[in-house]
Amino acid sequence: MFVYEKKLQYPVKIKNTNPRLASLIISQYGGPDGELGASLRYLSQRYSMPYPELKGLLTDIGTEELGHLEMIGAIVHQLTCNLSEQEIKTAGFDAYFVDHTAGIYPTAASGFPWNAASMAVKGDLIADLTEDLAAEQKARVTYDNILRLSDDPDVNDVIKFLRAREIVHFQRFGEAKRTRWRVTKRAAEQNSRKSSKMVACGCLTLKSMVMGAHLSRQVFSVSLNAAIRHLNDPVTAFGNRRVVRNDDQRLAAFLAEPHEDVHDIRFVRRVQ
Repeated sequence: MFVYEKKLQYPVKIKNTNPRLASLIISQYGGPDGELGASLRYLSQRYSMPYPELKGLLTDIGTEELGHLEMIGAIVHQLTCNLSEQEIKTAGFDAYFVDHTAGIYPTAASGFPWNAASMAVKGDLIADLTEDLAAEQKARVTYDNILRLSDDPDVNDVIKFLRAREIVHFQRFGEAKRTRWRVTKRAAEQNSRKSSKMVACGCLTLKSMVMGAHLSRQVFSVSLNAAIRHLNDPVTAFGNRRVVRNDDQRLAAFLAEPHEDVHDIRFVRRVQ
């Protein structure tokens, strides 16, 4: 359940209309790397995430992306308010105007409507987090391109804020992926050491049998087969919840640590 607050995450106050610029910025509303796809991607991926901390992270960022979608819609709306017919024709906004008047429609700057094919939900922790890292960088590049083409300081101020938030999201997903990988790798190493001991026991049993010790061939066969299954089973090697989840509290504490938000000029590359 979401609680709606009747204000934008960052104020949008644009003084001058500019339909040509609006037709470019709308790509971040319904384009392939826009906020609509981002919010749906994260809010859909969270259901298959095996760890509550990552579910929470995806819910938080997915909800924020809905706020960013609202901001982009506000920018486009303010840039296209009260246009004259001459302004619509001169700015090349007429093709959009014919289909949608001045309504906010999810489409790319190229005119291609939003499509779910631009987002991915794989149901795998590493695959989805890697997709999310790439998605944040593609959104950041799109905002860079908008800044290269925009000369409106009111628009640029909001776009820089949105760009900075994409960098923060990239950092959050990177922290989650690195931390979970370390925990999973440590669990795999623990399982591998156990497997090595089991194989060693099997070899000792075989050696004893060769030397004439009265040990059961059946016991050796069962022990060795169990060891081989343990080594070859990816679920056992990498998905042992009982081992991995022992570190959930540590991961939660790590993700809850205060991290510097990327709002200062050091992280906002100026576009000449």
